[in-house]
Amino acid sequence: MNRQNANIFVLCLLSIIVGLSSCSVQQRIKRADKKFAIGEYYTAADIYKSCYGQLSSQKDKKLKGYVAYQQGECYRLINNPRAVNCYQNALRNKYYLQDSTIFLHAAQALQYQGKYKDAAKSYELYLEAHPDNYVAQAGKYACSKIDEWKREGSRYKVQEAKEFNQKRTSNFAPMFIGDNNDALMFTSNRQEKQKGGKKTMKRPSNVTGQQLFQLFQTRKNAAGAWEEIEPAEGLYGDPDAEKQENDSTGGKSAASAEMGVCCFSRDGRTMYFTYSKPINGQDLGAKIYKSERASGEWGEAQEVKLFADSTITVGHPALNPSGDTLYFASDAPGGEGGKDIWMAELDGDQWVNAQPLGKGINTSADEMYPYVHADGTLYFASNGQPGYGGLDIFRATKDTTNRDSVVWVLYNMGSSFNGVGDDFGITFEGESQNGFFSSNKGDKKGFDKIYRFWLPEMEFYVEGKVTDEEGNPLSDAKLRIVGSDGTNNKLNARRDGTYKVKINKEVRYVMLATARGHLNAKELFDTKGLKDSKTYTMNFALNPISRPVKMENIFYEFGRWEITKASESELEKLVKLLNDNPNITIELSAHTDLVGNEQFNLELSQKRAQSCCDYLIRHGIEKERLTPVGYGKSKPVVCDKAMNKQYPFIPVEQVLDEAFILSLPADKQEICNQINRRTEFKVLKTTYKLY
Repeated sequence: MNRQNANIFVLCLLSIIVGLSSCSVQQRIKRADKKFAIGEYYTAADIYKSCYGQLSSQKDKKLKGYVAYQQGECYRLINNPRAVNCYQNALRNKYYLQDSTIFLHAAQALQYQGKYKDAAKSYELYLEAHPDNYVAQAGKYACSKIDEWKREGSRYKVQEAKEFNQKRTSNFAPMFIGDNNDALMFTSNRQEKQKGGKKTMKRPSNVTGQQLFQLFQTRKNAAGAWEEIEPAEGLYGDPDAEKQENDSTGGKSAASAEMGVCCFSRDGRTMYFTYSKPINGQDLGAKIYKSERASGEWGEAQEVKLFADSTITVGHPALNPSGDTLYFASDAPGGEGGKDIWMAELDGDQWVNAQPLGKGINTSADEMYPYVHADGTLYFASNGQPGYGGLDIFRATKDTTNRDSVVWVLYNMGSSFNGVGDDFGITFEGESQNGFFSSNKGDKKGFDKIYRFWLPEMEFYVEGKVTDEEGNPLSDAKLRIVGSDGTNNKLNARRDGTYKVKINKEVRYVMLATARGHLNAKELFDTKGLKDSKTYTMNFALNPISRPVKMENIFYEFGRWEITKASESELEKLVKLLNDNPNITIELSAHTDLVGNEQFNLELSQKRAQSCCDYLIRHGIEKERLTPVGYGKSKPVVCDKAMNKQYPFIPVEQVLDEAFILSLPADKQEICNQINRRTEFKVLKTTYKLY
């Protein structure tokens, strides 16, 4: 063979190899598509991944974008964080020209990881082409509100229920077995311990890549602790005894079906649960089965027929308190898209009239894991309603004011429950607000864990201190608290003047503080509309009856008597004090410094005192209770201990007269003049209109 013929032969051979390789990739993509169509996302993702690297970014750009997108879809549907990278690969290959839905799903994947700014941008891109899409609107709104929601917090307390969780396994959807709340069943893919301590290893699921899920149960002992976790009694037979003809994978131990997400009748004797098992290699979707308890074990399970079409997937059963309504999740036609919450009614021993709950609950994304509280409130998980990312737990109540149709009012359960990742599968302990839920928050590999939650009792207190006007505690002070709920309590302050008393929610209160030789003080407050425990601080500074009280922050223009706007808050305090003590009369006096002649200062101070009284009269104080007096500079201040502490250069009992002030440096003279310029009041009588 000459060189030319040899070259032609090599080129032909390479063409054949490339052609066969291309054909092989196309076949594997078709195989992956089939796996995706029957819900085997984990297996499909591996195939798409192997094909992606063999496609050219130039010649196969369109197909490569499709493969990257499909791989991203697989990962998104099994909550694998690699979904984001796959969507980015698809966008680089301009897959959005084929299907703009990539922007929506990329946004959901980003939000699931807590990348809210990037998610918001992707939602915006999708909304440009689909402005009316509710899921995208809800997602964009949630991304803008997430910081505010986190600040709001929640009264619920949450911690991991470590006794139910096992490393490198998923444990979720806990449910109390009946009303006694002493037994719990949940879904887990932990390995069962067999005789001799060995674990039964099973082939991973083609859907999730994890071990198959089954139901496990535990019970409280006499000490209130949860006992050893075991598979549900009687529900599982010996896997080795199962027939292989119905096994999709071969291998006897792999024949066991997946079971999980259950609910119970109130007496705990009837269980509904989700059941899924491939038949002859075909995934027929999940079903709901029913089992009755007899002699401590669960009897043979029977399928619950909810639809005539056997290919419709149903799961996640939940009974209402009366047991005559079954809620469940389904992808049945007639919903909003994705998985929706449906309900059916009990007629004899059949469940009939299956119908979706409608747009108030369902979206084009997924709504799953319904639960009905003992008070009738519906709880469910959704990744289509405004939330933190992934599945969030929502509470739903019916608007009773709307008689024409059923209107649902939704409430996101907040940051105590919801966060980055999936939060779902809630259950309550009887009529309480305590219970369990499941979440994969904070788990890098996405394993689900069971968490406990409880709602602490709200407690309300009012506390504070009763002092004189100089801040000294009044140990003989007494307090009276009167509430709109009929409360009428009296208490004594402690020796240090402090007090603390428990109060009630949704009540308006009036508090009165009194002490011998002092004026009364009153405060109003209420505990209406509070969403968390709170302690109010009410401090009382009681003014003396026997000596003048200086009014702080009363200001006048230089050489003028009109009070300034800045003085009004202090005068309003005096209005309140006079209203709190309706039987007193007062002298309200104004004083000047030594600057200026005596007659001018007397007239100026009298006008200033009158201006203050006029303000009080305009605000409802009777004229007869007020005596305005201007003293000019005739009554300089006498220094007390409090003033000496603030101004050590002024000795205690020193009169701030002209001789003392002029003996001081200029800066200290101004301080003393400022102290002398003052407005005061003192009590004249305490028997006004008493007789």
